[in-house]
Amino acid sequence: MFQGSMVALVTPMRTDGSIDMDVLDRLLDWHLAAGTDAIVAVGTTGESATLDFEEHCAVITHTVKRVAGRCPVIAGTGANATREAIHLTQCAKDAGADACLLVTPYYNKPTQEGLYLHHRAIAEAVDIPQILYNVPGRTAVDLLPATVQRLAAVPNIVGLKEALGELERTRELVDRVGGRLDLFSGDDATALEFLLAGGQGVISVTANVAPQAMHEMCMAALEGDVARAREINTRLDGLHRELFREANPIPVKWAVAQMGLIPDGIRLPLTPLSEPFHEAVLGAMRQAGITVDP
Repeated sequence: MFQGSMVALVTPMRTDGSIDMDVLDRLLDWHLAAGTDAIVAVGTTGESATLDFEEHCAVITHTVKRVAGRCPVIAGTGANATREAIHLTQCAKDAGADACLLVTPYYNKPTQEGLYLHHRAIAEAVDIPQILYNVPGRTAVDLLPATVQRLAAVPNIVGLKEALGELERTRELVDRVGGRLDLFSGDDATALEFLLAGGQGVISVTANVAPQAMHEMCMAALEGDVARAREINTRLDGLHRELFREANPIPVKWAVAQMGLIPDGIRLPLTPLSEPFHEAVLGAMRQAGITVDP
């Protein structure tokens, strides 16, 4: 259903933390012109953890209207309370999103049975395509391949974003659910190997900074041009690493601001990128061919 480079889009904010919808419009237009294959609105990189319900729905609605069918819009609607996730997912459906991305419940550490019942309940409550999202480093819970296989039987669960970053896990998922679910990398550093192992795309932080290159890398990998994919990915290696110097989205929002695309705003408890990391991020941007001020 979806493939290629899907940007986990930052949410533009003014220096006081308020959302800047005008800048969001310009950012979306820039991504569409650069070839981004899908927009993921209000995921982790979009600071979903600090947007309230009304803001969350407003960003999704605004994004869908601005994109206007030019590429798919996938709405981040996960929560650690099943009822809240259902409400957010219904909001995304009402807004016209093409699919929803649902992170595993964080902090409360459910069992595998709890994860299965949580995701099944959301899928049964809201008739919209849904993509599971496993990111153990943030949630403290791992959605295991056997549970993913159970959930693949739910008709409107259509994909999985896997951010573990381990090739062995990728291969197991391809064996268990390949052909039944679309599989997306959630780890830029290992995304190319994920694609070559049978994945369909990447939900990418790096694409915020280098959207055209990420699109071209994904297309080359999916078309079997491995040499071309590796050549592009080598230029992006620094971004894959340096954009995680501090917690996402701290470095990527700073980088996109240096490009003049968004203001400097970020919400507490996140803070702007620490000064000692500025030159490393700028160096990675230059390596990727991105023009930045000296």
